[in-house]
Amino acid sequence: MVREDKSTWKANYFAKLTTLLDEYPKCFIVGADNVGSKQMQQIRISLRGQAVVLMGKNTMMRKAIRGHLESNPNLERLLPHIKNNCGFVFTKEELVTVRDLLLANKVRAPAKAGALAPLDVVVPAQNTGMGPEKTSFFQALSIPTKITRGTIEIVQDVHLIKSGDKVGMSEATLLNMLKISPFTYGLIVQKVYEAGSVFDPAILDISDDDLREKFVQGVANIAAVSLAIGYPTIASVPHSIVNGMKNLLAVAAATDITFKEAEMVKEFLADPEKFAATAVTAAPAAAAAAAPAAAAAAAPESEEESEDDDMGFGLFD
Repeated sequence: MVREDKSTWKANYFAKLTTLLDEYPKCFIVGADNVGSKQMQQIRISLRGQAVVLMGKNTMMRKAIRGHLESNPNLERLLPHIKNNCGFVFTKEELVTVRDLLLANKVRAPAKAGALAPLDVVVPAQNTGMGPEKTSFFQALSIPTKITRGTIEIVQDVHLIKSGDKVGMSEATLLNMLKISPFTYGLIVQKVYEAGSVFDPAILDISDDDLREKFVQGVANIAAVSLAIGYPTIASVPHSIVNGMKNLLAVAAATDITFKEAEMVKEFLADPEKFAATAVTAAPAAAAAAAPAAAAAAAPESEEESEDDDMGFGLFD
């Protein structure tokens, strides 16, 4: 197969990228650090029929997008996020579904010296199976050990690497010696593009309940501010009406002024015992329902007492 020349390859790449930008309304910008060709092939296979993965040089991707801005000016929002080792995943499916497929395609990998640790690494307590000649190596890393049956045993868990730290040569060597592959690598979703907007992938996890809670909280804040500055709004008017009614009832209670809503308040102030009697008669239904049960429980006890009483006669009477 004859390989096409560089200029033809670039032209085909530009055409493919612009076609995908026109065809697919949504895409992910993904980071591809530490992702090998075999893993990339597996990712493409798992996304087949649901998404299209396109990698390339950042300069070429920027150039293709800039040349396509006349057709779709919203694509300019993608340019600031095309940096480092990144690519595109185009889709027409639900973003959450495709995101989950991307995150599921990860492979375990050994720690490499100089790489940034994506998570904390803890070496568990274990028998390493190594001979005593390696003791100095563990001592250099401040790992507590003891010799058990001629082999080195790590006596307690050791927090070896913190997230975000560079992996040193000694740490990488130790993990490889213990056959521990602490890291997983795959495509990392960095940004999401949909309907001309670019946003963080964490927004995909927001549910309807979260939106409802934030909306209610915002309405409460607006109502509080409106009441504090005396500026009526739709959110504060119900509270203003209730507060006004409370003030009117207070004035009516302290004066001879009366109106329909204040009659009950005046009646209560004139004869509190009347309402107390009403409250007593309106006892909770639970207490009324519990009474028969209590009576039924007490009945056997009274019968036992009557049997033991023997009609008032003693044993030797």
